[in-house]
Amino acid sequence: MIPQVVCEAGHPVLLKGYAIDVGHAVSAVQFSLDDGRNWTTYPTENTDDERRVNWSFVFTPPQAGVFELKVRSVNDEGRCSPQVDTVYISAS
Repeated sequence: MIPQVVCEAGHPVLLKGYAIDVGHAVSAVQFSLDDGRNWTTYPTENTDDERRVNWSFVFTPPQAGVFELKVRSVNDEGRCSPQVDTVYISAS
C-alpha cells in the first residue's frame, strides 16, 4: 500500500516508486489519473528480469480535492501487471 500524499493545490508534487516483474524485464511504467480509462506510457531502458525500475511522476493538483494516480508496469512481453497501485493525493 502506498501512503496518501498531502500537498497544496497548484503546487507540483514529486511521486516516486518502483516496479518489478519477476522473470521479465519491465519495459514501461504507465500512469492514469482517470481511474484507468486512459494510460500515459513511459518506456524504460536498459532493464532486465533481475532489476527493479525506479519511477517518478510530477503531478500538480489543479484545485483542492482528492486525486487518484493509478500506476502499473508493462513487461517485455507487453503484459500489464495484474495489480494496479493507487496513490491518493490530497490537495488543500
